[in-house]
Amino acid sequence: MLFVVPTPIGNLEDMTLRALRTLREVDLILAEDTRQTKKLLDHFEIKKPLHAYHKFNEHKTVESIIQKIRGGIKMALVSDSGTPGISDPGHILIAQCIKENITVQTLPGATAFVPALVNSGFNTEEFLFIGFLPHKKGRQTLLKKIALEQRTQILYESPYRMVKLMEELKTHLGEQRGISVSREISKMFEETVRGNAPELLQHFTQKEPKGEFVVIISAQEV
Repeated sequence: MLFVVPTPIGNLEDMTLRALRTLREVDLILAEDTRQTKKLLDHFEIKKPLHAYHKFNEHKTVESIIQKIRGGIKMALVSDSGTPGISDPGHILIAQCIKENITVQTLPGATAFVPALVNSGFNTEEFLFIGFLPHKKGRQTLLKKIALEQRTQILYESPYRMVKLMEELKTHLGEQRGISVSREISKMFEETVRGNAPELLQHFTQKEPKGEFVVIISAQEV
């Protein structure tokens, strides 16, 4: 069995009791960044072997991981923060486990877009999770689709590209769509700002973007 274990996106109190028990019971933990995960384990006084599993080696290591699980080693998969597989490594290993008839048990827990979506006040009955936009190829095509999409949409963005993103959304959306931007969710400087694209462009031009961002775009009114 492979256990997929969410970890806090900020506040360590968001770690669930079940997640802690699982990490204490497995034989090996697959970590996106072993240094980051070790800090988490040390905080909760958990001592387990760590093995690096990230976007640069996930294709190469999947088969050996599968063989270890088949050999009886209980493993947990974690990312640096949030739920593995959501804009983080994980889906390749999970898909291969399912193909090999290995049980995958995914624990509920922290992920950034859910609190940002709920906190936006926008329609949550139907929504589209997009994650990070491609930096170059396909970006403009996707932005055009975002402008036409009638459901609430969710983007992730780094602080280095927030102004660029708001400039693009101003071009494609104008003033017609509401946008809610949350940063540093569950951390000390958590903040949500709301407005349309021109207003948020002005905000982030005047105030340097810091932290990791979740951008929620309201549904298009029909």
